[in-house]
Amino acid sequence: MHPIAALQGALVTALRADAALTALIGADGVFDAPPRERPAPYVVIDRHDVRQRDGDQTPGQEHRVLLQCWAGQPSRRAALEIVSRVVAAMAGLLPAGLTVTHAEHLRTETVIDRETGQARAAVTLRFMSE
Repeated sequence: MHPIAALQGALVTALRADAALTALIGADGVFDAPPRERPAPYVVIDRHDVRQRDGDQTPGQEHRVLLQCWAGQPSRRAALEIVSRVVAAMAGLLPAGLTVTHAEHLRTETVIDRETGQARAAVTLRFMSE
């Protein structure tokens, strides 16, 4: 399995298993692309890039994952509540076929979207895997 598919699958599983996050966005609130017919709140895995970082004996990867957290209202606070659950859910990922050796929250950017009037937070996560 490709490292992106393995890590992203584990991340989606962790997000869907977080009771506090599902209370905020619903049980079906994690997507690979913005849903057309579903109103916010939800989380979209917007981008997932991987870069090889092989060691002497082990292949390794650096993952950068960008998630968009839509609040469904013009409240940065509501978007940041979603962000806090996303960051909490990333701890202890167990992707099939990979070992996550490092996980960190790199940055969060917030905006009130001009088209929808809703708050959105862009969250960048970084993982190292072998």
